[in-house]
Amino acid sequence: MAARRCLGLWFFLITLCVVSTGADVLHTTPVTGTESSAAGTETVVARELPEAPSDPGEHTAAEPTREGEQNDRTRGGEQTLGQPTREEEQEQEKTREGEQTPAQPTREEEEEEEEQEQTRGEEEFTREEEEEELTREEEELTTEEEELTREEEEQTREEEELTTEEEELTTEEEELTREEEEQTREEEEEQQTTAQQEEQTKRWEATELEEEHVHDAAVPPLAGDPPAADPPSPPPSKDDFQEELVIRPLHSGDIYASFQFRTVWDADFMGDQKVSHYRLFPKSLGQVITKFSVRELHISFTQGYWRTMQWGQPYLPSPPGAELWVWFQDTVTDVDGTWKELTNVLSGIFCASLNFIDSTNTVQPSASFKPLGIGNVTDHSFLRYATLPREIVCTENLTPWKKLLPCGSKAGLSVLLKSEKLFHSTFHSQAVHVRPVCQDPQCRTTSMELRQTLNVVFDLHTSGQGKREWSLFKMFSRTLTEACPLASSSKVYVDVTDNPQGEQFELSPATPLLTQAVVLGDRRTYSVYDLTQQASFGSSRSLNMLLRWKAADGEMLRPLLHSERYVAGYGLQAGEIHTLIYNHHPYRAFPVLLLSAVPWYLRLYIHTLTVSSKGKDNRPSYIHYQPSKDRERPHLLEMLLQLPPNSVTEVTVEFERALLKWTEYTPDPNHGFYVGSSVISALVPSVVAMDTNSTLDRPLFSSFFPCKEEASYFMRVYTEPLLVNLPTPDFSMPYNVICLTCTVVAVGYGSLYNLLTRTFQVDEPSPGLAKRIANVIRRFRGVPLL
Repeated sequence: MAARRCLGLWFFLITLCVVSTGADVLHTTPVTGTESSAAGTETVVARELPEAPSDPGEHTAAEPTREGEQNDRTRGGEQTLGQPTREEEQEQEKTREGEQTPAQPTREEEEEEEEQEQTRGEEEFTREEEEEELTREEEELTTEEEELTREEEEQTREEEELTTEEEELTTEEEELTREEEEQTREEEEEQQTTAQQEEQTKRWEATELEEEHVHDAAVPPLAGDPPAADPPSPPPSKDDFQEELVIRPLHSGDIYASFQFRTVWDADFMGDQKVSHYRLFPKSLGQVITKFSVRELHISFTQGYWRTMQWGQPYLPSPPGAELWVWFQDTVTDVDGTWKELTNVLSGIFCASLNFIDSTNTVQPSASFKPLGIGNVTDHSFLRYATLPREIVCTENLTPWKKLLPCGSKAGLSVLLKSEKLFHSTFHSQAVHVRPVCQDPQCRTTSMELRQTLNVVFDLHTSGQGKREWSLFKMFSRTLTEACPLASSSKVYVDVTDNPQGEQFELSPATPLLTQAVVLGDRRTYSVYDLTQQASFGSSRSLNMLLRWKAADGEMLRPLLHSERYVAGYGLQAGEIHTLIYNHHPYRAFPVLLLSAVPWYLRLYIHTLTVSSKGKDNRPSYIHYQPSKDRERPHLLEMLLQLPPNSVTEVTVEFERALLKWTEYTPDPNHGFYVGSSVISALVPSVVAMDTNSTLDRPLFSSFFPCKEEASYFMRVYTEPLLVNLPTPDFSMPYNVICLTCTVVAVGYGSLYNLLTRTFQVDEPSPGLAKRIANVIRRFRGVPLL
């Protein structure tokens, strides 16, 4: 039994050792490839040894001492290498349990780990901020690059504009050079013709001298005969031509340009002697004045309305449309017939619709439109006045107007008159004035004056750029290169009265020449550019004045005299015409003369005429009224009123609309009918003393209206034209009636005519094809037919 117990204990120990060695095998490390290859199929398993203890006196279970090994060898006898004892196994199990159970970290380690996590978060946050800053910098760089590209595009556009302007300048220079070449050719041809004429005259003089010598030799002079005198030479013609351009910057930012061309000829058109030789004076007008015995002729063509409250007063006023008034000489017997012929001739000269002027729109004023030339004519039966408010001004009116100039549109200021720019403006007016003037203060000799004027206002927004700067090239697409060679004076004036220190605008090139002139009762200062002096053109041989605004828009002007007119009422039967006349003078009252010409189809009720100022009745000191006649003459109303200081005078009159014949309506009757502007003539108090001597050398724009008093000056103001609707029938009704009547006639009369003229006959119906074939077969058979 004891032996059995020993054997069982021995087997138990062996199994326990085998189990422990199996656990050690499971915890061993794998062998490298080189070791496994060297050992062949057998693998050597090395046991993992724990780390050496820090204390040398201590020994682990994995490293038994030499004495223990020897004792085990003696005890175990045949014990194999690598099989541990129980103590080693227990120590190994303890170490395995220590390895399996993780070591709990200390507080310091946890704090270190938290600090590391915080540092990692901070690093990530800083990285994110750096990335955001980088993205922002990239976006800023992209925006800067886009701005640079935009600036480069703007620079390229400006360069393109400059190139286009340079090309235009080059084209203009080429045109000017061509024109100069043509002029030089014409001058050479003229010189050749003059040389040929001189040679011919020399030959004629030589032949005449030879004949005289032969005659003298044949007939010797007597001793008592006086010496023969030379034949009198014809007196040289005295004519003069002047041209001026006045540029006035307006407070609204617009530019007002006024051209003045004056031709004075010492010819007697009113005498019996006919004028045949013309040099500077246009022959077409000279012949008209001579044939129709015209003393004064005033004609204007205007497109647009002059805005007095924004632009002030113009140098030469004119109403919208066409205006014509003429003073005939007292030798004319049939004034109306001569007036009709004159309008037809002027219609052909100026290519306008003046032939539509007849007795229905012509009046004979009794107090207005005094002569502007010499002579105090009191018989107004030789005066005729007419307007066409619907006249459209275009290029065909400008071309004949320019042909009246001595230089045409080839040289001088007339080269700026380009129709494309003139008619692309807010206001445009061209006029021709012919009148006799005095040559000396005593008026011992007279001459005929032709004054051609052209006024134009360029709007700030029509240039297309919106910049507050102007130049001759921007306004007229051309520059000045020379004066008219036939002109004795050629100047350009720029009004700098409101710009004494250069605060409002900047003018370049600057000129040292300044002059003062009294215009419309005020003393104005002007910069002068004399085109007859080469210094005005500079080194570029071209004058292109540039005006650049500095300040904002100025305040609205309040002229001393201003007027308005409008139509009131409702319906198409009756209405009222209101005329407002403003006197903005603070303490001076002055008289005005109002003229209104109303067409006959507006029947005025003169008993409803009322005039009021400051809420009180203002009785006119003079009234002239000529009633109208249907289809013969218009209404004419003239009144002399006294305007109180700083007041508004209102003139009101009622009217009734007439029903016209269907042939008297215009092609567009629903557009309305125009009523011409009213005319207000006044002597306005002057701020400075006026010059009554009209023969002194003064700028042309300040010497048109004669002045007889130093304390006042003459002014003419025009109101707006009126557009009135008249009772208009439905012109589509005749068409409808024609269609209906034609339909009734075609249907009713046509059917009745057919019934009356048509004949009816009864025809037997012919047998059919099958029946014919059957009858043929029946004939062959001898059977009776069907």
